[in-house]
Amino acid sequence: MGTKHLAPVGVLLATTAFLGTPAYAETSGGRAGAGTLNPREAEPVGGSLLGRRGIVVSPGVKAPPRTAARSYVIADADTGEVLAAKDAHGRYLPASTMKALTALTLIPKLDKKQKIRPSRNAVNQEGSAVGLVTKPLYTVEDLFKALMLVSGNDCAMALAEANGGLATTLADMNAEARRLQAFDTVAKTPSGLDKPGQRSSAYDLALIARAGLANPDFRRYISIKTDKFPAPKGYYEIGNHNKLLWRYKGMIGVKNGWTSKAQGTFVGAAKRNGRTVIVSIMRHNGYFWDEVADLLDWGFANRGRVTPVGRLVDPLPATAASPTPVPTASTVPATPRPAAGARRPARDDGLPIGYYALGGGLVGGLVWLVLGLRRRFGG
Repeated sequence: MGTKHLAPVGVLLATTAFLGTPAYAETSGGRAGAGTLNPREAEPVGGSLLGRRGIVVSPGVKAPPRTAARSYVIADADTGEVLAAKDAHGRYLPASTMKALTALTLIPKLDKKQKIRPSRNAVNQEGSAVGLVTKPLYTVEDLFKALMLVSGNDCAMALAEANGGLATTLADMNAEARRLQAFDTVAKTPSGLDKPGQRSSAYDLALIARAGLANPDFRRYISIKTDKFPAPKGYYEIGNHNKLLWRYKGMIGVKNGWTSKAQGTFVGAAKRNGRTVIVSIMRHNGYFWDEVADLLDWGFANRGRVTPVGRLVDPLPATAASPTPVPTASTVPATPRPAAGARRPARDDGLPIGYYALGGGLVGGLVWLVLGLRRRFGG
C-alpha cells in the first residue's frame, strides 16, 4: 500500500480508538463506572469544582481531617452549600446506603399502617436481616424501622413487594434519583446488595439524605435508637447500627453500609446550634466512625466561614422528572437529562455531539480507503 493510502488508515484507526466509550462495569476496586473526563462536556451537577477527584476546599482554609475514604462530601444541609469534597461525583458501590433512597421513594407510596405478609423470597434475602417470617405480623412502618435501624435486606424486599414488585420499585427508585438530580445513582437492588451496574456517589448520597431530612417519617425512622419489633410470640428489641447516634452530639442519623466489594459507606446528618451538616463517604476500608465525626466537626467549625466549592441542587418539580423504564438485563439504561441550570457530571456514558461528527469522519475514511485500494489494484 502506497504512502498516499496511509492517511485514510490513520483516520480510520484514530477515529475508531477515539469513539471507544468508557464502560460502567464494576471493578475490583469498587469504583462503578469511573469513565473518562471529556473537556467538552458540561460541568458536573453542583459546580465545576466537584468534578475534581482530589480534595476541594476554599483557598486559604485548612483541609478537612484525613480520612481513608476514597470519596466524601461535607455540606450545609440548610443552605445546600458544599463546604469541602473529595471525588464528589466518583461512582462507587453504595452498599446499604442505597436503603436511604429506598425509604425516601417508598414512604410516600405505602400506607404505614398496612399489614404485610412477607414472601418466602423476602424472608430468605442474604446479608443483614431483621428476621422476618412469612406471617402477617408486620406493618409497613415496622418494616421501614427495621430497614433503617438494622439494615434489614429482608425488609427491603418485603417493602418492594408491597409496592407492586421489584421491577416497579426499582423503576420508582431510579425515577426518584432523577427527580433529585442524583444522576450518578442507579439502583439495581432495594437493599444495596452488590449487583452489576448499581452505583452512587458521595454527592448523590448527600442529595438523598438532604431530601430525606425534609420528610418527617424518614427523619423519625433514622433517629430511632432502639425499638420493639414484632415476633410470632411477642416482640424483640432492635438497635440502630449507626454508632454516631449513641456518641456524637446532635446526631440525627441516616444510613451506613458495608459489603466486601463496596467496603464502608456512610451518609449522615447532625444538628448543632440550629444548623445541620451532612457528611457522606464512600469506599472506606476500615473503621470510619471517628473519621466521620471529625469531618462533621470540621463542617460545623467552617460552615458560614468558607467559600463553598459547590452546592447541593434542589429536586426537580415532580412533573419535570417523568419516569423512564428501569434498566434490566434486556433494556439499555436510560440516560437522564438534567434540567436547565443543572448539568450532569463530566464522567458519563452519554455521547456528545462531537462523537457523531467523528462517526461521519470514520465513514469518510472508509470510503477513501476503499477507493484508493481499487485504484491501486486495478479496480
